[in-house]
Amino acid sequence: MAGPGRPGGASLSDFQFGVVNTETIEDALLHLAELNEQAVQEAAGRAGSFREARVVEFVFLLSEQLCLEKSVSYQAVEILERFMVKRAEDICRRAAAPLRDGENWRALKEQLSNELILRLVSCVQLASKLSFHYKIISNVTALNFLQALGYLYTKEELLESELDVLKSLDFQINLPTPLAYVEMLLEVLGYNGCLVPATQLHATCLTLLDLVYLLHEPIYENLLRASIKNSTPSQLQGEKFISVKEDFMLLAVGIIAASAFIQNHECWSQVVGHLQSITGIALASIAEFSYVILTHSVGANTPGRQQPVPSHLAARALRTAVSSNT
Repeated sequence: MAGPGRPGGASLSDFQFGVVNTETIEDALLHLAELNEQAVQEAAGRAGSFREARVVEFVFLLSEQLCLEKSVSYQAVEILERFMVKRAEDICRRAAAPLRDGENWRALKEQLSNELILRLVSCVQLASKLSFHYKIISNVTALNFLQALGYLYTKEELLESELDVLKSLDFQINLPTPLAYVEMLLEVLGYNGCLVPATQLHATCLTLLDLVYLLHEPIYENLLRASIKNSTPSQLQGEKFISVKEDFMLLAVGIIAASAFIQNHECWSQVVGHLQSITGIALASIAEFSYVILTHSVGANTPGRQQPVPSHLAARALRTAVSSNT
């Protein structure tokens, strides 16, 4: 597993597996499995999700420019999504209730849209504070970044936004990310005698996990179609599938299986067999998900395919924020 002091820009060769004793690994894997089962059950009653490719890309860009851990990027996206879902639910509740003080549906929607950038920065700040406290986005950096984008927030407003996110999520922001599941399973694969080195798989897994975050909706839409053997899922089938999107264990095995195929397809069957024995997930499900991921990874490199392009304004703002804080 990774050491706590591994910076986002560190060489992947510094990442070590096989240094944790088996008892600790077993306990950690069991804990992650329990968290995953709880998350899947809670997602079953959810009406939808909030995950835009541009927003995810914006988080990744900000984290990369500030040399944050990859885990910070993923955790910031998870925090932001849960917060925005809470805000949307709150707006729906207000809209259903009698209007008060001139408050109306359009104004509430505009408020949600206008505060997105501020909330995004707050979520990245919070995620950075969970990353062993060795690389935290300061208020100065955050304010410089927002001001470079034309948002003249004060320090007090920035702090209020951070507190608002915390209160909305009942201060439960230390959320597991798919990366934790990927790295844990890679650790177990190493002990099980996987023919593909865990460190070699890890590098590819990071790339594919980024891809899944950026192409989240189309990947899961294709997975839904593949699982029901129908190109036009019903609304009920789509609603039932929401819980699958929260199954990080399934996502992790799909990512690792796809990475193993890219690294050494001759060892793919062995890796998938190990993953099945570790997690209990059916071989067909692992193969299906890895195939969908591989299909999109090939499509992402197809000439002429429209890809999210980082905003020049955002990139310039990031550079300004970082230089002003050094």
